[in-house]
Amino acid sequence: MQPEDLLPHEFAASRDEGRDVSALERRWTAAGGSLAAPVTGASPEPAPPALRALAVELLDAADALPAAAEADDLAGLPERWSLPVSVTHDRLHGAWLGRAVGCLLGKPVEKIPRDGIREILTATGRWPLRDWFTAKGLPDEVAARWPWNRRSAPTSLAENIAGMPEDDDLNYALLALRVLETHGRGFTSDDVAQAWLDWLPGGRVFTAERVAYRNLLLGYAPPESARRHNPFREWIGAQIRTDVYGWVNPGRPDRAAELARRDAVVSHVGAGVHGAMWAAALAAAAPVASDVDQVLDAAEAVLPPASRFARTVRDARALGTGAGDWERVVDELCARHGHLHWVHVRNNAALVAAALAYGRGDFERSICAVVSGGWDTDSTGATVGAVTGALTGAEALPERWVVPLHNRLASSIAGFDGIGFDELAARTRRLAA
Repeated sequence: MQPEDLLPHEFAASRDEGRDVSALERRWTAAGGSLAAPVTGASPEPAPPALRALAVELLDAADALPAAAEADDLAGLPERWSLPVSVTHDRLHGAWLGRAVGCLLGKPVEKIPRDGIREILTATGRWPLRDWFTAKGLPDEVAARWPWNRRSAPTSLAENIAGMPEDDDLNYALLALRVLETHGRGFTSDDVAQAWLDWLPGGRVFTAERVAYRNLLLGYAPPESARRHNPFREWIGAQIRTDVYGWVNPGRPDRAAELARRDAVVSHVGAGVHGAMWAAALAAAAPVASDVDQVLDAAEAVLPPASRFARTVRDARALGTGAGDWERVVDELCARHGHLHWVHVRNNAALVAAALAYGRGDFERSICAVVSGGWDTDSTGATVGAVTGALTGAEALPERWVVPLHNRLASSIAGFDGIGFDELAARTRRLAA
């Protein structure tokens, strides 16, 4: 979060948006700054005061550059939807459980690239992925080459699972539920921002959310909180926050997308907001749809059709539809989107869309496909798990995936620690239109 660490990410984000930052890059490198963005965390050594001051100046200059044009036309949004609007407890329960299972499956290999995931699974006799990850039988040299996510592995490997551990992919769902229970459907972006400050510990937010959190503390209200010194503005954060807005609007992806947009603009712009709208629309359709194609159709319909995000998920869906070899699908996705950061929204949304199309609504096939594809494994696993869990319903989910959760979710958000997924489903249904 230091200026010298943010600036290389800002250069990458601006170039991706089509903005010319070459003059700013030259000033930075001439002063001794590096264009290599830190992969995780901060640079090993803090920058000298003069270089840090220059980084702040250049971040301000990048913020002042003209915003890149992005298609935002929603004129084609349907006014009528053919989806049912009555939802059962079982389908919503399946959505909550599916989100947790998919997230938990991906947690130990978050940040590990696709090749590393495959090597771990092959070494433990579990390739292709069809079960929880395990450290049992993993050779020391493979473990050293591809270390588990240190925060997650102690509670997310097969031999250690005892309930759903805390994760931001679930914390934000809980926070959305609290916002709706407190303010109703008329909540504002300011209400979301205040809920963060009131209920969300600062140490539990990352990338775009951490920048926005700091901006809120500095007095920048939404949507400015999303724009100031925020090179992560089109990363995946907002997309992981919006499932509940869909679950309380069954069969109405348009309404879900509008609630998601209000939430997303606290921390994101452009594709970051589109990802949030798309995920909410997936969640609105999944508990009432009859198949995954209905879900994907509904989600695509809430997007500006000419936007880069819309093109990305449409193309990825086409790759996954009818595919017999998932690895070839992921090869193509990597060729198209491998230049993006592993937490960017477009590459991860592409993987989600392709996995949903490839999985054809099958819960296990879908979550295992998306997690084995790499990138932000716990977040993509959560989104795919939520969609396919809702399509399946809680009663029909395989016990070997659900039983280890022990109907218990850990959270640092006050009032939710230890809550059961059945209670969460009941509270969500009470809010459903």
